Amino acid sequence: MHISSGRWVYGLFLALLTAFLWGILPIKLKQVLQVMDPITVTWFRLLVSGGCLFIYLASVKRLPSRKALGPRGGWLVLMAVLGLVGNYVLYLMGLNLLSPGTAQLVVQMGPIMLLIASLFVFKERFSIGQGIGLAVLLIGFVLFFNQRLAELLTSLSDYTAGVLLVLLASTVWTFYALGQKQLLTVWNSLQVMMVIYLFCALLLTPWVHPLEALELSPLQGWLLLACCMNTLIAYGAFAEALAHWEASRVSATLAITPLVTFGAVALAAWMWPEYVHAEQINGLGYGGAVLVVLGSVLVALGPSLMAGLKARRMRMA
Repeated sequence: MHISSGRWVYGLFLALLTAFLWGILPIKLKQVLQVMDPITVTWFRLLVSGGCLFIYLASVKRLPSRKALGPRGGWLVLMAVLGLVGNYVLYLMGLNLLSPGTAQLVVQMGPIMLLIASLFVFKERFSIGQGIGLAVLLIGFVLFFNQRLAELLTSLSDYTAGVLLVLLASTVWTFYALGQKQLLTVWNSLQVMMVIYLFCALLLTPWVHPLEALELSPLQGWLLLACCMNTLIAYGAFAEALAHWEASRVSATLAITPLVTFGAVALAAWMWPEYVHAEQINGLGYGGAVLVVLGSVLVALGPSLMAGLKARRMRMA
């Protein structure tokens, strides 16, 4: 099993960087998706990111070795590739039907599912604190969707379909994250991401329409390039954060991503109202978003909080 290096300050910084980049990404993607289909956008992001990593690793003569992977490594690569491809495509399909803030809040289930999966794979315990956090998270979702709760539960509208697609994207993302964390035992984070990106791009190639990029406006073209660089930097930071910090703590830090998105949407709608529209959410919905983030943090950090409380009681006794 992969063991974190213990450099938690560096891991925290990388996790915060990941949360910021993931938080602003939906706003840029929303503009690009007006012209290009989700599969083609995903292909560009993966190909550019994987190509940059290949050039860098080849220049420093640190391309990953197949022999170091071992007999079971191929299955880990396959699991990570299918998980990331499914996450990217399903998320963009859902984002087409939702606002950036809503999509980013729903995709918050990804780190929660990663944590739950880690309970079984990495033999972590599910504490009372995590149970409370999960309850808070669910209450937060109910409050966030208070305006459209009946629609979600009674009809398969575009809004409901978008939520379901993003939930499915979060589920398959868990397989990617688990596979990547184990691959870090034989390759470094850059080598892992290069292999995953290039295999993902190869898998999507039969279904892409690259000439759609010629139909982008200059602004949309720059945003597509920014999305590609966002993919390279954000997932590289995420992979490196997992190498230096426990998965539960990385998950807790990533919980702030929806708040970054809501803040970025509000700022962008104020500065560029002709391009970005403000979120149509009432005060109760924003309160629910905060509860979702708080619940995510409690679920991720529950064991540490309970252990600290128990140790303090023992010292007092």
